[in-house]
Amino acid sequence: MAMMRCDFFSETLGLSTSMTVILPQATTRQIGMTGGERAGTPVLYLLHGLSDDDTIWARRTSIERYAAPLGLAVVMPQVHQSFYSDEVHGLPFWTFLTEELPTLVSQFFNVSTRREDTFVAGLSMGGYGAMKWALREPWRFGAAASLSGAVALSHPSEQAERNDPQFAALMRRVFGDEPTDGTANDVLHLMRSADPENLPPLYVACGTDDFLYQSNLALIEAAAANNVPLTTCLGPGDHDWDYWDQQIQDVLMWLPRDMG
Repeated sequence: MAMMRCDFFSETLGLSTSMTVILPQATTRQIGMTGGERAGTPVLYLLHGLSDDDTIWARRTSIERYAAPLGLAVVMPQVHQSFYSDEVHGLPFWTFLTEELPTLVSQFFNVSTRREDTFVAGLSMGGYGAMKWALREPWRFGAAASLSGAVALSHPSEQAERNDPQFAALMRRVFGDEPTDGTANDVLHLMRSADPENLPPLYVACGTDDFLYQSNLALIEAAAANNVPLTTCLGPGDHDWDYWDQQIQDVLMWLPRDMG
């Protein structure tokens, strides 16, 4: 595998930003690693959480080693604390993520643009971003996964855990003064109103000790109410890297097997 920090200019954001990218490499003499590559490499967009950046998955997990035998490219973009949204009082990170980033990735790297070769996953804020992207643009992805996702921003159980003036100010900066209920930024609403026939396979995991557990149950209930098939993993675990390091391995094994 090859791993690089790619610094580039975003026309959408009007500033220089970065992404960390893992690319498959066919090797025969690398000790302890297997790997492969092919033309039109499948790609996983792997999204970071609220307090992190594009380097965090590589620093806290062995994502490079996990992806190697699958011949999978992994793209980890930097979006700061934007909730993968066009900020009301800030920058258009949703437009950057969904329009500019995939175009740049296909220009910079030899990755497939086919739906069946394109996946998205993320943790916490990144789980919210992954679900929102897959539900709003289901035609783009072959599968999508949320790990401990902040998937119910307007849900009372989630807000009750966020009695935090700094977080409230962040929400106002990103989403404005109006609630997200029933909007394109409301993942529960998107799940309830989605056409199940058009959605990619979806995966939701959350630890039972996680403060976002009830929010993830709300997402699972919304999927069931709309007859959306959902793979779920609910069991012991907290909002931490021990849980996410294990879960990302499970997600990679769950991805459609014609990927490799």
